Amino acid sequence: MPNFTYHAINKQGEQVKGTIESESVEVASNLLKEQGMIPTKIEDSLKISGQESTPIATLSQKKGNTMRVTTADLLLFTKQFKAMLQNGVPILKILDVMEKNYINKKFKKICAQMAREIREGARLYEAMRKYPKVFNELFCSMVEYGENEENDDDLFGAFEILIVIIENEYKVKSNIKIAFQYPAFVSIALISTFFVLLTIFKSQNFALPVSTGSLCLITIFGLLFFFIFYFTNKGRLVRDTFFLKIPILGSMLKKANMSRFAIIYEILSAKGFYFLKTMKIISGISENSAISKDFENICYKFEEGGKVAEILKTSKFFTSIATNMIAIGEESDSLYEMLQIISKYYDYELEYLVKTMIVVITPILTIGLAAIIGFFAL
Repeated sequence: MPNFTYHAINKQGEQVKGTIESESVEVASNLLKEQGMIPTKIEDSLKISGQESTPIATLSQKKGNTMRVTTADLLLFTKQFKAMLQNGVPILKILDVMEKNYINKKFKKICAQMAREIREGARLYEAMRKYPKVFNELFCSMVEYGENEENDDDLFGAFEILIVIIENEYKVKSNIKIAFQYPAFVSIALISTFFVLLTIFKSQNFALPVSTGSLCLITIFGLLFFFIFYFTNKGRLVRDTFFLKIPILGSMLKKANMSRFAIIYEILSAKGFYFLKTMKIISGISENSAISKDFENICYKFEEGGKVAEILKTSKFFTSIATNMIAIGEESDSLYEMLQIISKYYDYELEYLVKTMIVVITPILTIGLAAIIGFFAL
């Protein structure tokens, strides 16, 4: 089994390097992530012949070329920022270091612009709020809390909390991506098979059966309608509501939402954020427009008065387990402990659902592929 040399960021936000035995770069990357590290570079170690292999393009380098800021990028930024704060490095110096050393070109540009704004008198959270696609309202609110407190250690503490939240977010998103990898692959295979067989029929001058021709037209117009409707606000709401009603997938999205709500509510409540402010933050960062709208309705109801648990019970997407445990926490003055239990419970449930979805959907997609081939054979 080959050895790979790696550079990574550990849990403390420090740059580390070493070697790891693995079958491939991808497997080595996954092994490092399991150890709580974020790989920034992985390459082959020296071959037996003594010649060094060509460095393999790493995930971070690819990100730099795509000009996108992912959750992994944000987590790396947050850990490095926290590590330098811990060592007493001033904020402007941190941003200068980030600008010079960060691989992601978009993040380099953002760091340079934030440093310029801070030199002109802006606070860090004010500079971050100008980039809502990178730093969401939760991130900015936590940094604002840290900067407005009298103790300088509170900004360091805010970044520590953000690391916990982003790591949880990264874990949840990774689980959902794993669940969709195989279905996405087979779905692409289904569509490709359909058009390949269609091309073969055309090249052989075979007349398409009426049923096949009708399916082609329905597929083409359906795809056009979907992509046009997809980019409207109403389209996103209909799509997200539909996803939440799909068996297993809908349950997975709801449980991921419960886990996110519990961990953020627990942390922000401990820092003195009111429930209404917390819900507005969570609503603003939710990627599902149906859940975001539901959270907005919860905010309106809370402004009219009432207990948190009672208001959450009126929600379409809050589970009875979560609302009952929150009610018990409110009555017994153990809300933080209950929120921790909710978060861990739904993290476990999400992992279980991911495995279940892969097992259930595999035969369904296989049957679908066979059906398309059989359809052309009629």
